[in-house]
Amino acid sequence: MLKSFYKSTLIAAVVMVTSANAFAADKVYRLKLAETWGPNFPVFGDSVKNMVKMAEEMSNGRLKIRVDSANKHKSPFGVFDMVKIGQYDIGHSASYYYNGKVPNTLYFTTMPFGMTASEQYAWFQYGGGQELMDEVYSAHNLVPFPGGNTGVQMGGWFRKEINTVEDLKNLKMRIPGFAGEVLAKLGATPVNIPPGELYTSLERNTIDALEWVGPSLDLRMGFHKIAPIYYMGWHEPATELMFIVNKKKLETLPADLQAILKVAMRKASYDMYVQSYALSAENWAVMKTEFPDIQVKTFPPAVLSAMKKANDEILEEKASNDPMAAKIIKSQQDYLKLVRVWTDISEYGYIKSTKELAK
Repeated sequence: MLKSFYKSTLIAAVVMVTSANAFAADKVYRLKLAETWGPNFPVFGDSVKNMVKMAEEMSNGRLKIRVDSANKHKSPFGVFDMVKIGQYDIGHSASYYYNGKVPNTLYFTTMPFGMTASEQYAWFQYGGGQELMDEVYSAHNLVPFPGGNTGVQMGGWFRKEINTVEDLKNLKMRIPGFAGEVLAKLGATPVNIPPGELYTSLERNTIDALEWVGPSLDLRMGFHKIAPIYYMGWHEPATELMFIVNKKKLETLPADLQAILKVAMRKASYDMYVQSYALSAENWAVMKTEFPDIQVKTFPPAVLSAMKKANDEILEEKASNDPMAAKIIKSQQDYLKLVRVWTDISEYGYIKSTKELAK
């Protein structure tokens, strides 16, 4: 009788555990994501859509993510705070947008005269960059991940040619991040404007010039109709967007779904870089044939030299005033010295040595 009781109790317990596991395996976890971009925004928004789709497919439907664009949540530069407080579970934005709130977020998007995309990804994943980013964001209940790279960005659209450093004085330009600080040191007035307001700001003379991305996105924005002088880049050699996840919310997910979410973000990040590269190549060709009035220029050596000098002085000042900033800056500079030697020998060396053969 007692043996039968224990046996039936054991069977009941096994059934309960099996049912619980089956329930956990079937449970759907719903997350909310806020993006800085408007609905159906090309490339940047594609990165989000790709991540969401992959996460749902890899989880067999157990992980569903609702995306709210800037027109829905009404706060394109408020993504950091909304995810921090748990209003949203995930965000997609750019780290340097939050420089005014958390200064050390500045370094994880891109740095003037810094690493290229391949160099920066190596730093993030194998050079300590991700760990430093984790350290900065962990104080805010956030877990950050690379969220897609544009590659080298163009230097911007200008109404007037920049021939000397004096031409930068009082220039009101949309340019975020560290580059904005560099130009401010040289007398310009940098401003940060949401993507959806860029064209109208240029059209209404609210700003004199702007930088956005590159041919992958710039042509469809129509900036060339107002400011046809297009400068080559110096300020954002590897612009990395970011996914940020509410740490407490992430920890509520089962281990397998946490892993799936991280893999989906990493894959979407790389896919955006490839998409951006492909579209830039295609749109560059279109620009050269269909928009011959666009004047492509390089900043004069004296202007670039002044930018580099200002950049180095600001870096030195930030490092001297903030131990964490000093730690990040040193890590980036040390890694750039290491990796650039190989870049020069490999990619740059290959292109330089075979360029004439391609003609």
